[in-house]
Amino acid sequence: MSHTLEWSRAYTARLPETAVAACAARTAELAQRLAREAAAGELPFLTMPYRARLEAELTPLAPRLKAYKHMLVLGIGGSALGARAMQRAFAPGQDGPGHQGPWLWIADNVCAQQFEALLGKLEPAETVVVCISKSGGTIETLAQYFLVRDWLRTALGEGWREQMIVITDARKGYLREEAAQHGLAALEVPDYLGGRYSALSAVGLLPAAFLGIDWQALLDGAAHVARPLVEHPDSIGQHSSFALACWAKALEDHGYSQLIFFCYIPQWATYGPWFAQLWAESLGKDGQGSMPVPAIGVTDQHSINQMFLDGPRDKGCLFLTSRNQPQGRPFGMDLPEQWAWLRAKPFGSLLEAEALGTRMALCKSGVPLVHIEMGDTGPRAAGSLMMLLEAATVFTGWLMGVNPLDQPAVELGKRLANARLGADGYPQEEADLAAYLAAPQRKQGF
Repeated sequence: MSHTLEWSRAYTARLPETAVAACAARTAELAQRLAREAAAGELPFLTMPYRARLEAELTPLAPRLKAYKHMLVLGIGGSALGARAMQRAFAPGQDGPGHQGPWLWIADNVCAQQFEALLGKLEPAETVVVCISKSGGTIETLAQYFLVRDWLRTALGEGWREQMIVITDARKGYLREEAAQHGLAALEVPDYLGGRYSALSAVGLLPAAFLGIDWQALLDGAAHVARPLVEHPDSIGQHSSFALACWAKALEDHGYSQLIFFCYIPQWATYGPWFAQLWAESLGKDGQGSMPVPAIGVTDQHSINQMFLDGPRDKGCLFLTSRNQPQGRPFGMDLPEQWAWLRAKPFGSLLEAEALGTRMALCKSGVPLVHIEMGDTGPRAAGSLMMLLEAATVFTGWLMGVNPLDQPAVELGKRLANARLGADGYPQEEADLAAYLAAPQRKQGF
């Protein structure tokens, strides 16, 4: 089924439709860049050159995964957010009562309490572990790997190797060395494929396969959206992702510093945090960028929506709905008279009505809004949405004049943390830490 972008409320308040003219004038320039970088292999999320190899490796691996009740993913940021979004969207059973498996657990933070709870409850013989790091050197993930390797080895002896899979760079990095040394199953994160763009690679699709999600359909949906850009880069000006990029750049140019991602597909709600990382880490550079704000319909109508409607007029909105969501059971005919208007209506009618009400309220409050309406909510549709947003993010970065594929500022905190832990090779960071910690503190109790 088709999916649509609806633009009738996208230009409002201080954002005129003519605001995108400067971006549209750069269409030929960006088309040339798209053709050049795609041909050079620098946009693998878009061209997906890795698909054939992934299918060849993942297809025979999937039956092996069925031997385990649990999968424990060690990964953070882009190594975790896509997998979690897919699990919540397409295998939500483990979040409800009576689930019989399989179970996906994602260790995506440094929390000793939660980590010990996982290892204390999981049975090693029933658990396959997936360690994900593009560089093979992400300190949080490697720290978990060292501990889980010992946990498996204590229970299984040398059999631990059979239950550890790594997803990392094809040639270099510590995890690739571990895979070679111990004979671990290993899948690759292709060159130029940063973590936040990697959900539709082995990073997200191996957990999806374990859960029985149609991962091929996710790829098919993404490929459908990407194909016009890959095969005809000069058609970029007619592509929905470029239209979104032009709108986003115009928003920023006119003082809109926040971009709400309001999701009214409840089981897709976790795509909000996935999009937030994609947008923020790609575009928050050189003093530029808009802050992504994930919101869940209808939950956040009762929490942060007051700020959207009556706070500072600095917000645009991507508003996500679907025409074909489950309606659920109907209300009975014996409802009290003051609720008679609900009689015989399905429970799902509330979601549709509240989505319409919130969308109208945002528009009446002057929030520029693009309505993304999905024709259905299956894996293929999700793949299409993910590719749309990834391409729009890259094109927005190009229009802004920043590199949407790196994250230089993030590295400073990592270097300082390494220095704090005693790693060699960080003399400047050690000096900066000493100066920071020596500054007088001004504490106030509460």
